[in-house]
Amino acid sequence: MAWEAMTSDDKPAPPPERPPEGPVERAAEKANATATDGQPFGRQGRPFDRRSPFHIGMMAAAGVAVTYGVILLLGAAKDVLILIGLGLFLAIGLDPATNWLVRRGVPRWASVLIIVVATLGLVGGFLSLAIPVVVAQVSQFVHEVPAYLQQATDQNTLVGRLNGRFDLGRVIQELGTGKSEVSLVGGLLGAGEAVAGAAFSTVIVLVLTVYFLADLPRIKATAYRCVPNSRRPRAILIGEDILSKVGRFVLGNLVTSVVAGVLTFVWLVIFNVPYALLLSLFVAFMDLIPVVGSTLGGVVVFLVALSVSFPVALATAVFFVVYRLFEDYVLVPRIMGKAVEVPGVVTLVAVTLGAALLGILGALFAIPVAAALRLILREVAFPRLDTS
Repeated sequence: MAWEAMTSDDKPAPPPERPPEGPVERAAEKANATATDGQPFGRQGRPFDRRSPFHIGMMAAAGVAVTYGVILLLGAAKDVLILIGLGLFLAIGLDPATNWLVRRGVPRWASVLIIVVATLGLVGGFLSLAIPVVVAQVSQFVHEVPAYLQQATDQNTLVGRLNGRFDLGRVIQELGTGKSEVSLVGGLLGAGEAVAGAAFSTVIVLVLTVYFLADLPRIKATAYRCVPNSRRPRAILIGEDILSKVGRFVLGNLVTSVVAGVLTFVWLVIFNVPYALLLSLFVAFMDLIPVVGSTLGGVVVFLVALSVSFPVALATAVFFVVYRLFEDYVLVPRIMGKAVEVPGVVTLVAVTLGAALLGILGALFAIPVAAALRLILREVAFPRLDTS
């Protein structure tokens, strides 16, 4: 029989292999066959057809969705982004002083520590001298409020005539009794919240400034690596010039503000205008706003000087006009030089738009941003347009 002819070494033939049952199984079988040591994941397939209507529609919809999400994210994080931008702005302003120490052999961490300690020491020393005087002047103002109210009812004084025309007494009374939309108690609570928020924001800005100042070389290197290698050298040159302009603007703006506050204090002391230190601090703070800051501070000082006499107020107005000319044509050119290089019209438009968008901080950022945009247009956009 046939089975008797088979030897012990003979084996029955294996049954025929079944083909894969589904598309996934067939794809797995093909994947095992195409994987090699050189290409363990197989060869790449054909790219998607980017000109297909479906691909174009999906990419357009995804672009719109991402753009809308970024806009919502920026709007929700607006306050935090402003603090981050202010910290970076101050760090760039302090970076020239840090680099000056680094060039003289001081390590960067020690340079940052020296700059921060010196800045906090100056600010702390000034506040220790100024706060008692400011508190005394505020107490004096509160004590003299009844006298000012009595003058407001006297039609023979300028304040009384203004009260008669604009009915300022009724507005103050409504604020005190809570009959207006914003009561006095609510205003005081709001002021307390504003002070607490300002103190918290100040601490955050100081911490961010220290960290940005310490890691600014690394931050710049990371930003430059985002530029293609073929264009990176030119981007570094333009970026360093922009940062230099911002740093000089910040330091120059601080110096001009200090000069404005000191000259205002001397003037007010000479003519015995009340609240001299408080008003000079206000003028120095307002002078940080380019173009219009010292003018707005001068208006407030003029109104306070009316309590002394009209000739003193008129002389104060003339003083601020003269100082405005002195700052524009003497201080700014000598202190900042050609660091910013922004025409006057562009400066005015930039400050106006910045103030409308972000208030005082927007007006402060406006000129450096305008200088950066002007440099980019001159060095990048205009040459390409001229040769196109």
